[in-house]
Amino acid sequence: MEADYWKRGAERWKALLESDVPVIYVGAASCGRAAGAAKVEEAVRAKLGDLSPTARVVEVGCIGPCCLEPLVYVQRPGKAPIVYGDQSPETVAVVLESVLSKGDLLMDKALGVLSEGAQDGIPSFYEHPMLKPQTRLVLRNCGIIDPVEIDHYFAREGYLGLKRALSMSPEEVVEEVRASGLRGRGGAGFPTSQKWTFCRKAQGDPKYLICNADEGDPGAFMNRSLLEGDPHAVLEGMLVAAYAIGASHGYIYIRDEYPLAIERLSHALQRMREHGLLGQKVMGTGFDFDITIKRGAGAFVCGEETALMASIEGRRGMPRPRPPFPAQKGLWGKPTVINNVETLGTLPNIMRMGGAAYAGRGSEKAKGTKTFSLVGKVKRTGLIEVPFGTPLRKIIFDIGGGILNDRGFKAIQSGGPSGGCIPASMVDLEVDYERLTQAGSIMGSGGLVVMDEDTCMVDVAHYFLTFTQNESCGKCSPCRIGTRRMLEILERIKKGVGEEQDMQRLTEIAQTVKDGSLCGLGQTAPNPVLTTLRYFHDEYEEHIRDGRCRAKVCKDLFHYEIDPEKCIGCQICFKKCPVSAISGKPKGAHTIDQARCVKCGLCYQSCPPKAKAVKRADNGPDEVKG
Repeated sequence: MEADYWKRGAERWKALLESDVPVIYVGAASCGRAAGAAKVEEAVRAKLGDLSPTARVVEVGCIGPCCLEPLVYVQRPGKAPIVYGDQSPETVAVVLESVLSKGDLLMDKALGVLSEGAQDGIPSFYEHPMLKPQTRLVLRNCGIIDPVEIDHYFAREGYLGLKRALSMSPEEVVEEVRASGLRGRGGAGFPTSQKWTFCRKAQGDPKYLICNADEGDPGAFMNRSLLEGDPHAVLEGMLVAAYAIGASHGYIYIRDEYPLAIERLSHALQRMREHGLLGQKVMGTGFDFDITIKRGAGAFVCGEETALMASIEGRRGMPRPRPPFPAQKGLWGKPTVINNVETLGTLPNIMRMGGAAYAGRGSEKAKGTKTFSLVGKVKRTGLIEVPFGTPLRKIIFDIGGGILNDRGFKAIQSGGPSGGCIPASMVDLEVDYERLTQAGSIMGSGGLVVMDEDTCMVDVAHYFLTFTQNESCGKCSPCRIGTRRMLEILERIKKGVGEEQDMQRLTEIAQTVKDGSLCGLGQTAPNPVLTTLRYFHDEYEEHIRDGRCRAKVCKDLFHYEIDPEKCIGCQICFKKCPVSAISGKPKGAHTIDQARCVKCGLCYQSCPPKAKAVKRADNGPDEVKG
């Protein structure tokens, strides 16, 4: 039966690509669904009932440009799919009618064709400015295959990496991964082969493998997208890793806020069992391995490996001191390897192409590629994959298209709430583990948040520290108390009642928290504060000395007022104000009651350009400090 896996998959994949009836692909990952893909798919099915009742509808994962969702690909018989973005139930009906009935390809609306070259005058979608600079290895199937069709995965060389691994000894598999230079994609960048070797040599049986899918960083969705779009890649990687370390059981620890990823993983596991890829005698060999999905409650600290294991064991998710490390004494006291989703999703590529070939990409100390979620004040947001060593400039301006509304680029934060803020002056920094660490940040799991000139860096530090302080388990006092004290200082500074010594206090407490905390959450929690103090010291000084927030974000440091000479009495601001703080008669000058104003900014945003009567003004130092 094994020999039929890839043959049958190739036949079914070919039949789909060469279908004699239209095939409509709908981007139905979480990003697509959040943008309205479910209603778009309903409209597609309704329209096809009139146009082409035998046409097929296929759901695919996220191909990357979340900014273009909902995405729909229209495949005519014998032709490559044409990609159309920003679809709605109304527009997709027009697209289907035009393409399938009238032969009008709507060239001005087509984003490209899903082929290596142009077709019918439409360029390849892979030439799109967001996709062209990327190197897609981990994401090579996302947005292309139906994630619930195991035959689609077989057709794209799925499980060939596992087949090769099972033909080798476990030691040879470890050596192949060592040759690839693979480092953990969860943030620390620890060499994967080294972690596996520790576990293989550790005394104790059974051994366990855990896939850490507890992706909790604000703005990060790399792991979720991979699990939704290509679950078999991660599961194949788990089998390879388990064989290498000698594990017989594995767990996928995934937060319950990822229902679609859980659904697709559950379906994939069922299909694997049906095909002899899970359970006893995997692929007819002597290798036995099974997988259990463990849903987490969403605690950020459970991304830390010892807290994660405690949660699997049914205990409160709190870190424990190390050593012993999980590779020696982990789940239920047995040797355990914990690998990130992307780390595991990379393994099939390494086993197929060979470790040396994989190591040909990336930088000197970081081999291969890395996925990132690119979000914030950037024109093209989404899921991307680039080789290590790619400059931030290329990510932000070539792939991301530059800053939203053509504002000035101010900073980018990497690594989520545990990462640091890198200033615009370092935009040519090449992204890898060591360079980000030197800049005061971390790789993290791969979140990138772009900030423009209207961002207050004191507020950014406050935002991320609020998150980590709330998520602290409270077990160790440096983290529990230190983050609280730092947050109190930041709150004073944001209100304009900070002191000159506060900047030194922040630095000293931050260093204590870094040095004294038990786990990675506390050890990295001060990074946003330390990097903003390091690179944006002048903004802290302005808040403290001048009672001024240059970005007009800290509400205690500015107010809105209406220039009576410019106000035309249009009453737009009057109608927009949510707290009725604005008064005035039609065609007469209006005023703002400062005691009632909540500083939402709607009056400022809605004031017509011909008037520009509403303005933001700094509060005076005496007024601020009371």
